Amino acid sequence: MKRALINWGGWEGHEPEACAELFAGLLRREGFAVDVVSDLGVYTDDAYMTSLHLIVPIWTMSQITPEQEAGLLGAVRGGVGIAGWHGGMADAFRQSVAYQWMVGGQWVAHPGDIIPYRVNIRDHHDPITQGLDDFDMVSEQYYMHVDPSNEVLATTTFSGEYGNAPWIAGTVMPVVWKRRFGAGRVFYSSLGHVRQDFEVPEARTIMLRGMLWAAR
Repeated sequence: MKRALINWGGWEGHEPEACAELFAGLLRREGFAVDVVSDLGVYTDDAYMTSLHLIVPIWTMSQITPEQEAGLLGAVRGGVGIAGWHGGMADAFRQSVAYQWMVGGQWVAHPGDIIPYRVNIRDHHDPITQGLDDFDMVSEQYYMHVDPSNEVLATTTFSGEYGNAPWIAGTVMPVVWKRRFGAGRVFYSSLGHVRQDFEVPEARTIMLRGMLWAAR
């Protein structure tokens, strides 16, 4: 049986506990044994970390110690998959550039806050996005600094009409990507500001498929 760790905490505005419960249930239906933990200290337990197939971090902002960071990055480098979403993965540990390197991106803005926007599927053949059409969200449209080595599966285009930022009009921004970090698979989706966002079927499907891909 595959084993997953969902580790949640940080800023409560992203509803980390509710999102952890949602995906713990979905992963258990896929046959995973799932540990739901609210403690970064678990990352320092090398034997436990290397026993995992998947790590799902949900820690918006917050701080990570050098020992915790080393344990997390070491597990992924060694082959444990990691998958996450929105600020819970790409706005965590802002002082840790090594963590950001693993993720492949970092949130920097969401002009207009909660707005309607379109998600465009870029790769219709990848198993994570196969069979999905472009779809609409009403949520935070994440403007990110991203690693050009990411394999981008979906994007969004900024209109420039929100947040007093007309200079970003026409900017095409990655929304969903996958990458490697050492022997580990890394998956990220910027969708999922709050649990309700995953009531959009495409957002939930993409995230669950990304977790399964990361866990091999």
